[in-house]
Amino acid sequence: MNKNDILIIHGTDYKEMTKKILDAAGVASMIGDKKAEVALKPNLVTSNPPSSGATTHSELLAGAIEYLRENGFDNITIMEGAWVGCGTQSAFRAAGYDRICSQYNVPFVDLQKDSYREYDCKGMKINVCDRAMAADFMINMPVLKGHCQTTVTCALKNNKGIIPNKEKRHFHTLGLHRPIAHLNTVAPNSFILVDNICGDLDFEEGGNPVVMNRILGFTDPVLCDAYVCESMGYDIEEVPYIGMAESLGVGSADTSKANIVKLNEPDAASGAKFRMTGRVKNLASYTDPKDACSACYGSLIHALNRMNETGQLRRGKRTPIAIGQGYQGKEGEIGVGRCTSCFAKSLKGCPPTASQMLSFLEENW
Repeated sequence: MNKNDILIIHGTDYKEMTKKILDAAGVASMIGDKKAEVALKPNLVTSNPPSSGATTHSELLAGAIEYLRENGFDNITIMEGAWVGCGTQSAFRAAGYDRICSQYNVPFVDLQKDSYREYDCKGMKINVCDRAMAADFMINMPVLKGHCQTTVTCALKNNKGIIPNKEKRHFHTLGLHRPIAHLNTVAPNSFILVDNICGDLDFEEGGNPVVMNRILGFTDPVLCDAYVCESMGYDIEEVPYIGMAESLGVGSADTSKANIVKLNEPDAASGAKFRMTGRVKNLASYTDPKDACSACYGSLIHALNRMNETGQLRRGKRTPIAIGQGYQGKEGEIGVGRCTSCFAKSLKGCPPTASQMLSFLEENW
């Protein structure tokens, strides 16, 4: 897998999807030494189930463990430290990780209780947990979601889980962006497996999940987070830590040079598995879906959320936006995705990103 590759897989069998994307990336070859300690670092920010859009699905852990075992790697550890104010063990049980550890006999390390030491992170001194830094290969497993302070959160910010609580508090006094960027100059990002199943619209602790039913793979955390911005309808400049991390040499934010590798195509059969919450349901009222794929529909919800944030949805009555395979070959007023190609106004793509949808709707709707 090249540094500029972005792997994407769609579906609802999350465990098997995880195994396929790790195989396509060649993670076993990346690790090499069968005796290497492989750490799985999920996003376990708070004591909410993954369906709320806050935490990494346990099926991704199960898939990663099975893939590693099938390729001869037995030294596997799950490690994470929940955010300040939430005990890691409580979050651990809420996400179902206790069952995963028991089923696969894999240890869990609570990084809130781990020792740590100070590192020089290209001009900023940061304390980082010892067990995280001792791992030979780290699979960073963030949730693609919004954040009330940093706008989005994914690979780069997920590494806050490998620092002690006192350092997390210090990060907040510094405004988050600069310390997050500097942390990633030393944080292990051997492979990034992104849970893009149902991340929240804009809160790290969940509550308004947007179903996408995708898993993404990266080796560049900066490219990952730049792509996340496009997926949620934001400009990279709206998330300062991405550009800061790029300037520190962590990776590249140039998505125009990315090579997107689709392992399969989205389809209506992998549609929403979760009930829409109030806020997402309100945004969905502006749409007219017919057999819509979750990846396409989720992108539309993110685009509508951005329009709502800027007050554009309050400007009079709107024609519902058509989306989905049920519109193939049919005519209409306005639609998004290649399935609405016969409409008077239609946005190409399968699926188009939220950024592309936002620009299209601002100009044509």
